[in-house]
Amino acid sequence: MNNNFTLGTAQFGLPYGIANQAGQVSGIGVAEILGYAWAAGVATLDTAIDYGDSEVVLGKVGVEQWQVISKLPEIPETCTDIASWVHSLVADSLERLKISRFRAILLHRPEQLLGSQGDELYRALVATRDQGKAEKIGVSIYSPDELEALWSRYKFDLVQAPFNILDRRLVASGWMARLHQAGTEVHIRSVFLQGLLLMDAVSRPEKFNRWQPLWDQWHRWLNDQGVTALQSCLAVALAQPEIDQVVVGVDSLKQLEEILACVKTSAAIPPETLISEDLDLINPSHWNTF
Repeated sequence: MNNNFTLGTAQFGLPYGIANQAGQVSGIGVAEILGYAWAAGVATLDTAIDYGDSEVVLGKVGVEQWQVISKLPEIPETCTDIASWVHSLVADSLERLKISRFRAILLHRPEQLLGSQGDELYRALVATRDQGKAEKIGVSIYSPDELEALWSRYKFDLVQAPFNILDRRLVASGWMARLHQAGTEVHIRSVFLQGLLLMDAVSRPEKFNRWQPLWDQWHRWLNDQGVTALQSCLAVALAQPEIDQVVVGVDSLKQLEEILACVKTSAAIPPETLISEDLDLINPSHWNTF
């Protein structure tokens, strides 16, 4: 089952995640994590140009045997030649990673497809695939609502979206089923909500106390079931047959070992009463606004 996991690499290039107290993973730490993951059957990496020096770090360690997914950043306002911009970014990214092609190239800001340069941007992505630089093309979204406007205009091979105990919009909206039926790969991220779902009351930042009744219910349910938060977070993700890959990020080898160990255990699916539609909670991009 470990081949259903994709290893996220934001922590390899940035001190990423609200629960991250160790900072950016060292080069030696990255090598240890990659070695363990590969031996355990994990074969896909998720990175991005915007993840600091993640691609450089991965290239130094060596990831030729891995399936690598990367994401293009937002188009600069000064860019007038989208095709050249995409071609240059993809070529530079492949060079940093020291690989010949990507498993997939995604857009980090897919809403730009709806702008005046949208068609040109999409054609540039298709050209990247046609030229053999990427097997698949797609988008990384924050909300299933983004797909409503995009789907009628463009065809994607892969969609990456958030999905966790609190945020199950991908299923509730019907988009999980629609993507699967269309033959589009579905990859989910934010399974631990940057580690927020794994925190206890002491370590959770005070600004999240406004959702205290939800946290009380969550920890009461865990206690009643006799399971860990980690087991439950993975259970809700792995229970969805339409999900092709579950992206998990770690900042230590110990965390990866714990995650993969949980795959061998079973846990009940948390109740739907834990679902939240509050974007201030379920969308990490809002966390710096309160």
